[in-house]
Amino acid sequence: MSAPDVIIYHNPDCGTSRNTLGLIRNAGIEPHVIEYLKTPPTPALLAQLIERIGKSTRAILREKGTPYHELGLGDPTLTEERLLDAMMAHPILINRPIVVTSEGVRLCRPSESVLDILPLPQRSEFRKEDGELVVDSDGRRAATK
Repeated sequence: MSAPDVIIYHNPDCGTSRNTLGLIRNAGIEPHVIEYLKTPPTPALLAQLIERIGKSTRAILREKGTPYHELGLGDPTLTEERLLDAMMAHPILINRPIVVTSEGVRLCRPSESVLDILPLPQRSEFRKEDGELVVDSDGRRAATK
């Protein structure tokens, strides 16, 4: 049996993205890691990912630490196309991490939401960088706070 094909649109400077990558690897999967700030998806691919996530383009926009306000992207009259154009011009506006598996596509915020779409179970305990237990020693999702 071949390894599952998993893609993560990743920002190594983001703790949520690093935790999500850790959970993928904790299932024994080595994903295709795409550092989307260096290699952004094409407009067509980004639109497809957003559609598969099942949210609006606006819901995938990142505000914190981006030129969101300077670009006036809070304007509710802006079209999906205009928002996509802004995300292409400034990939930092793409919220992360986005994970693609055979089980679906998800914006993994919080990071443990990746567990809903991983094709393999967790193999061992996993804690977020802040020490929060996400997966117990039996490989089961830990109770949430």
